Amino acid sequence: MARKYIDCREFPSDMRCTVAISADSDDELIEAAIQHAVSVHGEHDTPEFRAEIQKAIHEGTPPPTVA
Repeated sequence: MARKYIDCREFPSDMRCTVAISADSDDELIEAAIQHAVSVHGEHDTPEFRAEIQKAIHEGTPPPTVA
């Protein structure tokens, strides 16, 4: 099973968040990313937001910088 990640640096933000979250499963990764987005960025946990998070999942590990 390949490691997966979501990188906050890919999302425009005044905060310039540099957090990257990784996990072995989509479900675990989405739950962690939602918790981060709600508690740190003030997002709302909605089905639409979960779908957006799902699209941001990458295989592997986060790169040192984001283009």
